[in-house]
Amino acid sequence: MKNILIFGDSLTAGYGLPAPQAYPSLIQERLREEGYTDYKVLNGGLSGDTTAGGTHRIDRWLNEPIDIFILALGANDGLRGIPARETSQNLQEIINKVKHKYPEVKIILSGMEIPDIVPGRYAAEFRKLFRELALQNNIHFIPFLLEGVVGNRHLNLPDGVHPNAEGQKLLFQHTWSKLKEVLERS
Repeated sequence: MKNILIFGDSLTAGYGLPAPQAYPSLIQERLREEGYTDYKVLNGGLSGDTTAGGTHRIDRWLNEPIDIFILALGANDGLRGIPARETSQNLQEIINKVKHKYPEVKIILSGMEIPDIVPGRYAAEFRKLFRELALQNNIHFIPFLLEGVVGNRHLNLPDGVHPNAEGQKLLFQHTWSKLKEVLERS
């Protein structure tokens, strides 16, 4: 059995939804449909988690072998205005820990963005940090996990922040298209 760990926050955990509607479950379903029956998806989503929390939390997950690692943290950093440099350093530390334990692991980084309505340079710096990390580490990259979901009230829960079941399907599509590339190259 090969493990795919999706390590993230409430977006990955499927906040406010039954587990089968969260995108990691949808990925597991698609893997089965496409004949990748030797892959198991581990949902490492924790609502409210930041990249700083992730640097500590990742250690527990490294007890299980990981073949593909999908890193989807950072949204809460953006919401809290944590300096982009700090978020970047935390994500790099998580990547380093995973690579150190599993040198052959394939890594996909899910990019996050915060709305441009946030004043100053922060939104641009925040968006850029994900692309730069992907390039520096030569890893696969999903430009924006919430593409098409943010600001669309039909795709979000009443809180306007967390994707509903339909929104989770888009997170699934963005992630699956990159994961499929990785699987086809393996």
